[in-house]
Amino acid sequence: MAFLELSAHKQRFLAQNLVDLSKRLAEFGHGLVVLSGDPSQCLHSVINSGNYSHVGYSEHNGFYERQDAEALERDFPSLTFVKENTFSLFDEQSLPFSIENMPDVFSPFRRKVEKYCSPLEVCDAPVSLPSVFMPEGYASATVADLGLDTDVLNESGDTLLSTVVLPNLGAEHFVGGESAALTHLSHYLFEWRAASTYKETRNALDSWQDSTKFSPWLAHGALSVREVVRQVTHYEQTVEKNESTYWIYFELLWREFFYWLQKKYDARYFSFSGIQGKTPNTSHNEEVFESWCNGQTGYPIVDACMNQLAQTGYMSNRGRQLVASCFVHELRQDWRYGAAWFEHQLIDFDVGSNWGNWLYLAGVGSDPRGHRQFNLQKQTGIYDRDGRFCSKWRTR
Repeated sequence: MAFLELSAHKQRFLAQNLVDLSKRLAEFGHGLVVLSGDPSQCLHSVINSGNYSHVGYSEHNGFYERQDAEALERDFPSLTFVKENTFSLFDEQSLPFSIENMPDVFSPFRRKVEKYCSPLEVCDAPVSLPSVFMPEGYASATVADLGLDTDVLNESGDTLLSTVVLPNLGAEHFVGGESAALTHLSHYLFEWRAASTYKETRNALDSWQDSTKFSPWLAHGALSVREVVRQVTHYEQTVEKNESTYWIYFELLWREFFYWLQKKYDARYFSFSGIQGKTPNTSHNEEVFESWCNGQTGYPIVDACMNQLAQTGYMSNRGRQLVASCFVHELRQDWRYGAAWFEHQLIDFDVGSNWGNWLYLAGVGSDPRGHRQFNLQKQTGIYDRDGRFCSKWRTR
């Protein structure tokens, strides 16, 4: 099966993020330039188009992202590169271990960072920007700049710079952009007060308020993980502090763990034998792979989750564990194809978390107990006892 890098759901969410960013920049008299193509080639073209002295970017621990950044710095030695860490709770200098010596297992990682590290401070939002800058020969973004069909931008087919309606209270869908992200963050914490019961409800398969749903905005940089922690801390100080509110931070530490683990292992993070160097007893079968992608495995809970993913671009964390376990154990498939399909489909795709969790389920990652296989019948009885989820997502 051949598939594009971005699904329609991912394209739509990305476009909505760009809509919101463009509008925020316009408030400061600035425009957004959107380039379509290979990132490295696009940046080379922009830099070569003018007489520039500085290039700024957010550092990322992804293997290929770091390769591109390092190549750019080698190709333009006369430029000053300004790099900022914006994706994580901690910076490398504050970690209580070197990247080479960081624990490969989550629990010792968590214990050490909780003891020795505090999340980085949130930067204040700018009140002004320097005079408008636009690279020579480039203009503010339009739909054509994205290389996307208008029907994937939003359900109404409006143009890129049209108004994006923020989700109303209880609306069960994702809208890209910082404005929507902050609206949802406020609703989740201070209107629904759902943080107080997060630990008990987080494994629900299909309920909007039962888990935080922060991940799509975090993955796209539309929401800062440090802002999430700041707001959760404010919630604990003004509303309630309990095990559930801590568990939100606990789950963000899992995200942090995978963010740094991918830097430790570079290309091995994507290898068949994983970070443990173990060769799984699985293989790739195109027909079996397609049946899994299409929600036709014969396992009702798995097929329902895969249909949900196809129709929404999202799947619960519990659902992801179940379909990955089925893919590796029941279907005996090469885990990398499952990880690649998630990368293609998920609107909240994060390279560290996605590939790290697949490594974990395949028994070649950070799970100290080896293979983690879920009993699908038992899990269905726990999380879909009345059959409502499977009935809703039975077919596409």
